[in-house]
Amino acid sequence: MFFNSRAVAFLLALSTAFITVSFLSLLEGIPSTAYVVTGCIAFSSTFILSYFTLEFMIFRELNKIYNKVDGLKNNPIFSNEPLMKQNEVQERILQKEKVNPLKMINQEISDFASKTEQEIDKLKKMESFRREFMANVSHELKTPIFATQGYILTLLDGAMDDEKVRQKFLKKAAKSLSQLNHLVEDLLTLSKIESGQIKMDFEVFDIQDLMVDAYEQLEHKASKKDITIHLDLPDNESLEVNADYNRLMQVMLNLVTNAIKYNHEGHNVTIQLKEKEDRVKVSIIDDGMGIPEEDQGRIFERFYRVEKSRTKKQGGSGLGLAIVKHILSEHNSYMSLTSKLGEGSTFSFELEKHREE
Repeated sequence: MFFNSRAVAFLLALSTAFITVSFLSLLEGIPSTAYVVTGCIAFSSTFILSYFTLEFMIFRELNKIYNKVDGLKNNPIFSNEPLMKQNEVQERILQKEKVNPLKMINQEISDFASKTEQEIDKLKKMESFRREFMANVSHELKTPIFATQGYILTLLDGAMDDEKVRQKFLKKAAKSLSQLNHLVEDLLTLSKIESGQIKMDFEVFDIQDLMVDAYEQLEHKASKKDITIHLDLPDNESLEVNADYNRLMQVMLNLVTNAIKYNHEGHNVTIQLKEKEDRVKVSIIDDGMGIPEEDQGRIFERFYRVEKSRTKKQGGSGLGLAIVKHILSEHNSYMSLTSKLGEGSTFSFELEKHREE
């Protein structure tokens, strides 16, 4: 049923005319013409009065309120949804005529209030994340800057005259500046990936070649810590994937480097590749320190560190795994983690095989 001023006025006028004629019929000697005239006058006057009263004093004001609420609800400032298309707007207008306006406005206000509450919660979380991020960045930048400043001031205070001390402090200052440069580069890389400025350069290549390249680059680094890297590859001649070779190499180097860092001397790291039906699974397995269960859900957050003092000693910007997470996301993949404290960790991700069209 249509709920608008015209329909309501018509029903009121019809009811009034019927009641008036009904009362008139109780009197005797009234000609039939009088019934018709009385009914028409009652209907017309009631319809005109009701229509203008409802239209200009109630329905138009209700529609103004509805349009304001509807406009706010569909405003991109308050909603992540795109603005409605023209056909959707027309459909909403038709629906307005069929629904009780008071019920419609109540529903719109309830929906708007619910969305606004969700937006406020989201803004609060973003504000909390921003404060935490700024505190972490400030802390991470402060450490190498203060260290470098301390070494240089010590040299300026007279230690420069001693050649051995000078060389030692200059090397330490250079190392701190290198850490600072690495941190800034990781921040820029992460920011560009998240904002879409860095696009993945997809190409078809053999994933086994990438595993071998990562192994060869880090074998010497592992040997310095008396750690052995094992390659566990399938017997296939070729396992092609369509991916960004350099970005996946960045993922592999980060994961294998972490496996070496947080492992014990004399232990092992395995780079494993398994073939599935239409996918390949890459795993980095170590038998080192492991990760506490309470930290596993946050290990891919920016600057999150497990046992911060130990991690600081090992070095790193604290952004490596966050970058890994975003690179894999661009490849429609994700990182899975299995770890047990004191027994080791396994980081795994999967990629789709390349299929010839």
